[in-house]
Amino acid sequence: MRRFWLSVAACLLFWLPQVSSAQIRNEIAFPDVPGYVTLKCDFHMHTVFSDGLVWPTVRVDEAFRTGLDAIAISDHIEYQPHKDDVPTKHNRPFELAAPKAQELGILLIRGAEITRDTPPGHFNAIFLKDVVPLETDEFLDAVRAANEQGAFVFWNHQAWKGEERGRWLDVHTTLFENKWLHAMEVCNGDSYYPTAHGWALEKNLTMIGNSDIHAPDLLQKNTSTEHRTITLVFASERSVEAIHEALRAGRTAVWWKDKLIGHPKWLEAVAAAVIQIDPPHLRSKTAIWFRVRNLSEMDITLDRKGSVGPVQVVLPARSTVGVRVNVPDASQPVTLEYTISNFLIAPDTGLSVTHTIPAP
Repeated sequence: MRRFWLSVAACLLFWLPQVSSAQIRNEIAFPDVPGYVTLKCDFHMHTVFSDGLVWPTVRVDEAFRTGLDAIAISDHIEYQPHKDDVPTKHNRPFELAAPKAQELGILLIRGAEITRDTPPGHFNAIFLKDVVPLETDEFLDAVRAANEQGAFVFWNHQAWKGEERGRWLDVHTTLFENKWLHAMEVCNGDSYYPTAHGWALEKNLTMIGNSDIHAPDLLQKNTSTEHRTITLVFASERSVEAIHEALRAGRTAVWWKDKLIGHPKWLEAVAAAVIQIDPPHLRSKTAIWFRVRNLSEMDITLDRKGSVGPVQVVLPARSTVGVRVNVPDASQPVTLEYTISNFLIAPDTGLSVTHTIPAP
């Protein structure tokens, strides 16, 4: 018997270090919407191969820990401040990160940042086959080379140097008319660009939000207000190809701070998926009680539009809230009209939602 327990102890000593070294993944709660899986993505980040401060594999570890499904490492093509120590090899970050991404189940997309003075600005090209052809003196030639590979191109942090230098110019019209520009980075890190948001709506461009992270990501757990800025992509399946198709089709929403930003169609789909309203569990003559669940990772704020219901309802992330509604006659159907003030369908414009409680 003593020999048996010594064998068990030896096995535990071998096994425990493996457990302690395992990475813990903190999932980001945004449920799927009808017909699509919701993938959490970051398409803009840097490593020591441009002006970032980490090795490419670290970006994959961070993505796994913080609950991402897909990432694109998009090191600058024209800006290589570490080149005395790290050689300029534009495809090398992807090559180094790919085995780790496969091991951890992270979808890795080859990308690069075309880095020119603002204006015209910085542009990310993702789903590249080879970054090297984009290293050319002429800006339009670089964007053309990306498009010739079938890349998806978006304008980064449009007003990062101010609205005056982030104006829409003839060169941007050329990109747009040639269908070489596919999206606007509406949010970048801590910054939101309402002008970019407006252009995305006006020109039917896909909305993107990214971290643009350079330093190590030290965040251990996502909260409603502390998290990486990401793009929710509504894809037909969990694959790089499906993400590409979804981006081309504009099926995205941007999670930035305590807000979700996107085209109305997709914010409506998210709202329907994350807010669950139970049938009333109690009625009096002039009041109705029911529960509302929030299945998402973000707090949701509803402000009353109509005359019925609480003036404001806050649904904390991953929680259930009890609601009482006073009505003239609880035996009749009740229509609740609210605005989700932190679901932005346009700058300073929340998403309107309506829910009818049928008569008993």
